[in-house]
Amino acid sequence: MIEVKHVTKTYGSIEALNDVSLQVEDGDFISIVGPSGSGKTTFLNLVAGLLTPTSGETMVDGVSLYELSPRDRTAFRRKKFGFIFQSFNLIPYLTAVENVEIPLYVAGVRPTKQRAVASRLLDRVGLKERFYHLPSELSLGEQQRVAIVRALANNASVILADEPTGNLDTKTGDELIGYVKELNGDGVTVLLVTHDLAIAGFAKRTIKIVDGRIM
Repeated sequence: MIEVKHVTKTYGSIEALNDVSLQVEDGDFISIVGPSGSGKTTFLNLVAGLLTPTSGETMVDGVSLYELSPRDRTAFRRKKFGFIFQSFNLIPYLTAVENVEIPLYVAGVRPTKQRAVASRLLDRVGLKERFYHLPSELSLGEQQRVAIVRALANNASVILADEPTGNLDTKTGDELIGYVKELNGDGVTVLLVTHDLAIAGFAKRTIKIVDGRIM
């Protein structure tokens, strides 16, 4: 369970979030919508422990993220969360399978298991014939699928997705969200930031953030 309790985040005189609270149950799928600059991405980063709130608390499975040391918070985040970004963030000189192996390498998984896990995940999303292709040799949809399975490589139980369909056409975006829904069906919790109300409709529930507040 994720509990965001009365979180406020300010940057100087700018208030990005104002007294925001939200409870996310295990296995939930929540879309977060709102206008540009409303605080959606800031909220996601605070849930992940990437930003320190000005006030308030974020609890994940009973652990207060901001009471952890930066090192322990990083280790907790690496174990718990998987991230999907609009820009994919694939390393251009590594193949698809090598990109998926990165979090496994960082976690100290032995090389043979890295390759086995990465191959199994890529096969699951229909990329069995694309293991050894570079990102530049993959379509945008294929690149995003690589990004999805990389987020899952360490058995993340929570996926945090920030505008994951922003660079995709409607058909490819719908396919991507279909994969995300499958993961949610397997018990993975999903928090999805999007400006697209059609994409938001795939979630179990939707929250709207306006001017730093949940409406």
